Amino acid sequence: MTLNIGDIAPNFELPDTELKLRTLDEFKGKKIVLSFIVAASSPVCETELCTLRDSWQEIADLGAQVIAISNDGPFANKAFAEKNNFNFPLLGDYASKTIRDYDILMPDLLHIKGYNAAKRSVFIIMEDGKIGYKWVSEDPLKEPNYEEIKNFLK
Repeated sequence: MTLNIGDIAPNFELPDTELKLRTLDEFKGKKIVLSFIVAASSPVCETELCTLRDSWQEIADLGAQVIAISNDGPFANKAFAEKNNFNFPLLGDYASKTIRDYDILMPDLLHIKGYNAAKRSVFIIMEDGKIGYKWVSEDPLKEPNYEEIKNFLK
């Protein structure tokens, strides 16, 4: 099922880098910049999440919270997050359930059968739980438009 602007964002329960289960519901009441990345420690994902990290204060001042989700497990995510000093949750969707719920599964990444990942995507979830902004790339090397994201939050 394709998600569109105005749809209720699917909830999730995923482990963070400290193995604590986090849900979308716990962040309700503020806008959420939900960033799905292809793979922890990959160059474009590192650039994307470091850009969000460096924009953290501006995003927070606009009343939003960044949450990143990768198809990696919590241990790979922890190494990635510690290396880059991320100041937002990085969650592991190693079973691809949430990635499927958001309809952004990229099967057979790099032509490796069964190696699933998320399409690089950004959803902004509004305070009421509805999707207000959606960007999904078929090209795992393409970064989101960071200025567009910040302008939407304004």
